[in-house]
Amino acid sequence: MSFPLLTATAVLPAVGAVATAAVPAARRTAAKWLALLVSLATLALAIVVLVRFDPGGARYQLTESHAWISDFGVRYELGVDGIAVVLLALTALLMPFIILAGWHDADPLETGSKRWRPTQGFFALILAVEAMVIISFEATDVFLFYIFFEAMLIPMYFLIGGFGDRAHAQGEEAASTQRSYAAVKFLLYNLVGGLIMLAAVIGLYTVAGNFSLAEIVQARANGTLHMATSTERWLFLGFFFAFAVKAPLWPLHTWLPNAMQESTAPVAVLITAVVDKVGTFAMLRFCLQLFPEASKWATPTILVLAVISIVYGALLAVGQRDIKRLVAYASISHFGFIILGIFAMTSQGQSGATLYMVNHGISTAALMLVAGFLISRRGSRLIADYGGVQKVAPVLAGTFLIGGLATLSLPGLAPFVSEFLVLVGTFTRYPAIGIIATFGIVLAALYTLVLYQRTMTGPVKPAVAAMPDLKARELVVVAPLIVLLIFLGVYPKPVTDIVNPAVKQTMSDVHKTDPKPAVEAAK
Repeated sequence: MSFPLLTATAVLPAVGAVATAAVPAARRTAAKWLALLVSLATLALAIVVLVRFDPGGARYQLTESHAWISDFGVRYELGVDGIAVVLLALTALLMPFIILAGWHDADPLETGSKRWRPTQGFFALILAVEAMVIISFEATDVFLFYIFFEAMLIPMYFLIGGFGDRAHAQGEEAASTQRSYAAVKFLLYNLVGGLIMLAAVIGLYTVAGNFSLAEIVQARANGTLHMATSTERWLFLGFFFAFAVKAPLWPLHTWLPNAMQESTAPVAVLITAVVDKVGTFAMLRFCLQLFPEASKWATPTILVLAVISIVYGALLAVGQRDIKRLVAYASISHFGFIILGIFAMTSQGQSGATLYMVNHGISTAALMLVAGFLISRRGSRLIADYGGVQKVAPVLAGTFLIGGLATLSLPGLAPFVSEFLVLVGTFTRYPAIGIIATFGIVLAALYTLVLYQRTMTGPVKPAVAAMPDLKARELVVVAPLIVLLIFLGVYPKPVTDIVNPAVKQTMSDVHKTDPKPAVEAAK
C-alpha cells in the first residue's frame, strides 16, 4: 500500500493539536514552538502533494478509499484536483505565519487580572482548524466532507469567543461580552446553514444511494442516475445556502464583521483567508458537479447577489472607523468577485475565481497581520487614533501600503490578475453584470487609500510618536507574503497551469463552453 499522503497532511496537525494542548501549563514557549514545528512539517507534506500532483493526469489524484459506514454507503474517500491542491497548499502556507503572528496573543494578561489566556489551547485550536480545513479540501465523499465542514465551527467558536482582541476601549468585561456575541453569531449562522445542508445531504443519499462524489457524477453523466428537476433544485439550494453562509455572500454575511472585529489578527486571517475559502471551494466541487442543471438555473440570481456583495461590501468599507471591520467588509466584496467568477460559467471566470481564492488569502493575510501589529502597538482599532505612522515606523507603513495596494488589485500585485480574469470571464457572457462589478474596483481604491492616508500620513500624533517599527519576528511573517504577492502578480503561471485543467473539467460537468467572440479576428 502506498503512503497515505493526503491523510497524513490532515492527521499531522490534528495530532499536533492534541500534543500542543497536552504541554504542561508552565511551558508556554514549548507549546508555541511545537505548534510552529507541526505547521512547518504540514507545509512540507503539502509541498510534496503539490509536487506529486500532475496537472495533465487524472482528475482526482493521490486518492484514498476505505470502507467506513458500509450500511449507509459512507466511505473514507480522499482525492485532490487542481483546485483543491492549490487551496491545500495555501492553507498549509499561511499557518506558520498565523502562528508566528500570534506568538504573544495568548500570553497571560497583566498581573492581577482574573482572566488567564491558555496559550496551549490557543495554538492547539489553530492546528485543529488546519486539520479540518485540509480534509475538507481533500474529501470526495459528501458525508465525510459534511462532518468536517461542520466540525471546524467548534474550534473557531472558541478562538473567537475565548481569545479576542485586547484593543478594546470599553474594558475587559465589555470586551468579553462582545466576543461572546460575535462567537455565538458566527456559530448560529453557520449551524443553520449546516443543518439545511444536512437535510440536502440526506436527500442526495435518498436519490443516489451513496455519497461518493465521483460515482454520483459518473452516474449522472452516463444516464444511470436521474434527478427530477425540482429535486435537483431543492438539493442544490440546500448545499448552496450552507456554502453561501460560509463564503460569506450577501445577505448571509453579517456574522463576518463581528467575528473579525473581536478576534485577534491571526484568528481574523484564519477566518477569512482559510476557513471561508471552504465555502467557495465547495461551490465549485459540489454545487456545480452534483447539480449542474440547477446551478445553471440559479446562476442569474447568484450573479445578482454576488454583484450586491461586491458593491455593498466596498461601500460599507469606505465608511468604517474600525480597521478590522474595514478589512472584513473589503473581504465580503472580494468574495463577491470569487462567486461571480464561479457562476459566470466561463473558463476565465472560474480560473480567475480559483486564483482569487489563493491571492485573496495571501493579500488579506499580509494586510490584516500588519494591521494587527499596528493595533497591538497603539492599543486601538479606531482609524482616528492614528496619524503620521510612516514617519516613526517606515517599514511597518511600507508593508501596510503594499498589503493595501494588493487589496485594491493594483497591477503588478497578485490579486490584479485574478480580478481581471473574473471580470473578463463575466463580461464575455454577462456584460451588464461585469460593468457593474467594476465599480467595486473604484471603491476598493477609495477605502484602501483613505485608510492609508488617515493612519500613516499627516502629522505624527502623540500616541504614536514612540511607536517601534517591525521587529525580526514580524518581518519574518510579512516579508514572504509580500514576495509572494509580487511574484504571483508578475508570474501567475505556476498556479494557473495547475488550476486550468480542473476548471475545464468543471465546465464540462455543467455542459458549458466559453462564448465565441462577437467579432472574429481579422485573418
